[in-house]
Amino acid sequence: MKKNKYMTLEDIRIRDPFFLKDENTYYLYGSTDKNTWQGKGTGFDYYKSRDLKNYLGPYPAFRPPEGFWADENFWAPEVWEYRGGYYLIAAFKKGGMNRGVQILYADSPGGPFLPFFNKPHTPKDWACLDGTLYFERGVPYLIFCHEWTQISDGAICAVPLSEDLSVVAGKPFVLFHASSSAWTREHFEFGHRGYVTDGPFLFNSNKGLHMIWSSFSKEGYAIGVSYSPSGLLGEWVHADVPLYHKDGGHGMIFRGIKNELLLAMHSPNELMKERVRLFPLEVAGEVLQLL
Repeated sequence: MKKNKYMTLEDIRIRDPFFLKDENTYYLYGSTDKNTWQGKGTGFDYYKSRDLKNYLGPYPAFRPPEGFWADENFWAPEVWEYRGGYYLIAAFKKGGMNRGVQILYADSPGGPFLPFFNKPHTPKDWACLDGTLYFERGVPYLIFCHEWTQISDGAICAVPLSEDLSVVAGKPFVLFHASSSAWTREHFEFGHRGYVTDGPFLFNSNKGLHMIWSSFSKEGYAIGVSYSPSGLLGEWVHADVPLYHKDGGHGMIFRGIKNELLLAMHSPNELMKERVRLFPLEVAGEVLQLL
């Protein structure tokens, strides 16, 4: 039998990375289709590592079942363990329909992940992407981006979910718009001009709730930080400058081998050249900063 060969992160081309630690294994997910922008969507793959240096894979986590509503732009999967199950959150699209964020489920971190229903969780008349989970006062929330390509000033939004995450349990609401942060700059791409919101991820510290998210700065694709001392429904304050300034983004935060905080992101942002980058991170009062 042919043995799998270990790889490093430099060997793995992946966008929108997300790490899940399950027991003694790290699972790395991301946008893994060869061309994530064009052509039919294949699915999502994952890689496994014990030390965050050597990886095995790819292994299939999701392949669209027959009759699945979407067939392109399979983007930004996150996988969360919740009440003994595993939940994949990702964006999908079909020609003639808006992009939507959907939650799928499985019994193991390797899948196969299956949809609850054959439709996204986000509103069908909204163009949405980049979903993540957040729990506050026992309520699960889907946090996602209302796309700048539809509303010009991209928004980060939230909607409460049912206890089993299968359906939404209320109306979506806006947390903030991209232009409310001083470091964002108007961006032109795909025939659209506006302010981008991408890749939100929330992190609690003893000082309050932090959110990292991506947009475009004067230097390029970047990651910024916003802060709410009173939680999800509080007033959001934005750092004046990005956490990461140029040509990298769509980050998430997790604990490393020694329980250290790590920021994972992809850089460069150029198609076919993306790689996962890991940076040590610390909380300094209300501020997140790279070490």
